[in-house]
Amino acid sequence: MDANQIRLWSENHKKLTGIILKPHEHNAAVELFLSQHSLLHASEMSHSAVATLEDDLFSDLREETIRKYPVKVPGTKNSIAWHIWHITRIEDMTMNVLVHNQQQVFHAGEWPERLKVEVAHSGNEMPEDEIASLSAHIDIAELLAYRMEVGRKTREVVSSLRQGDFKMKVAAERIQALREQGAVKEEASWLLDYWGGKTIAGLILMPATRHLFMHLNKSIRIKEKLQKIR
Repeated sequence: MDANQIRLWSENHKKLTGIILKPHEHNAAVELFLSQHSLLHASEMSHSAVATLEDDLFSDLREETIRKYPVKVPGTKNSIAWHIWHITRIEDMTMNVLVHNQQQVFHAGEWPERLKVEVAHSGNEMPEDEIASLSAHIDIAELLAYRMEVGRKTREVVSSLRQGDFKMKVAAERIQALREQGAVKEEASWLLDYWGGKTIAGLILMPATRHLFMHLNKSIRIKEKLQKIR
């Protein structure tokens, strides 16, 4: 995505924010979400003919760059591996449990074994030794496979929503389900409280779109610095 495409993405996010709670705009909001979301995953995920922000990140990206921790980049010291883990886990939790009231993709298969990780939480309030271990040992190919499956499931979930669903508040029992699953560290319980105050629209506008956009951009800045791009 070039600068004009990124600017258009931001403009369309504002447009989505403006229409998502209007019942008569439901179908338009879903279609706009799907377009916005497709640009934040690999183009293969949605069979897009347009190069995406994730495509840009992983183009000529070296494995040592993905795993490097800590990094010295404005706004983050975490590795690209951590950023991809973090946004994918949060998208999985919020879309499948909080929106859809179903099982996380992470728990539906053998993802912990495939990913070679010993944690299941979102990465918020993660101590440095855990970040270093995850960055060094996570299976990158499987992380991208997990991310693709999460992205496709999100699109199914949002496409299944009915008129008026965007206005619904997140149900307390779904927040409790994430708590019981250890989805966030105890030190990060504030995140569950934050999600508990949101509507479905609020989850669509942050974890499923804006949150991904922010962390992919941070990851691109890491890549540019470590690989001396520009």
